[in-house]
Amino acid sequence: MRRIDLMVHGSLISVHGYGLLFSALFALFSANAQVGLKLQLVHETTAIVPGQPFRVGLFIQHEKGWHTYWRQPGIVGVPTSIVWTLPEGFKAGPLEYPEPEATKMFQIKAQGYERDVLLQTEIQAPASLKLGTRITLQGRAAWMCCANTCHPDTKELTLVLPVGEKSAPDPHWQPVFEKERATFPQESESWSASAEEKGLNITLTLRPASARARRFDQEELPKVIFFTEDGWINSDQDQTVSLTEDGILIIKLVRAEVFFGKGTPERLNGVLQRKGGWHADGSLRSMSIHPLLRR
Repeated sequence: MRRIDLMVHGSLISVHGYGLLFSALFALFSANAQVGLKLQLVHETTAIVPGQPFRVGLFIQHEKGWHTYWRQPGIVGVPTSIVWTLPEGFKAGPLEYPEPEATKMFQIKAQGYERDVLLQTEIQAPASLKLGTRITLQGRAAWMCCANTCHPDTKELTLVLPVGEKSAPDPHWQPVFEKERATFPQESESWSASAEEKGLNITLTLRPASARARRFDQEELPKVIFFTEDGWINSDQDQTVSLTEDGILIIKLVRAEVFFGKGTPERLNGVLQRKGGWHADGSLRSMSIHPLLRR
């Protein structure tokens, strides 16, 4: 069991184990509105068209040295979320997260964002809207922002948009929405993944499956990282990446000691990130994989 030493408001405390760490964080770190970040609701298009879907987003700007968390933060942290309060007839889809970054809560490796990031969702508008009216969208955002201290918090946010017969891309925000969507993790038929679990050790094997697969060199291996989608993998443990002579990638992972999901997963659910892209043309920096776990 690992002991973790944390500096909290000038005092050093020790926490034994990750389960206790969550309790310590929420008990010791006081919420302080928007510490380490700024956030706002933004819109991809200039108007709401009756009966049509449209996209809005939660834009987060982090101060230097601060971070928030991906939809699966790893063994520590809290994912950013939003609960919508919408006018009658509107329906919001799930919050969509772009590719994660490797970050740290104190000494502990986690999955989140230090850069400015846009989390977006699609909302379906009812067909009964009256042209020329204005619609107020409201959502309560919740997050944890960390640097040397951690600050969980929530905030009510609003966004007002007109109802129009037509809509156009917002000149400022539409490029941001599009850029973030380009980083969404996706599956690829150019690579074939398999996984084997023995005790707490998991071996992930990745094989090129088509000519489109971008080949590896040894210098690139340290830049490959696996992000767990469900918490089955311990995000704080080192990942060992090696390459065989015939271009097969082998990644050694460590399973988390505590799993908060429902039942034992049958698949290894994660995102493999490669800065130069998984395809020969440099595309697909973050690839979703879901191979069966052989046990």
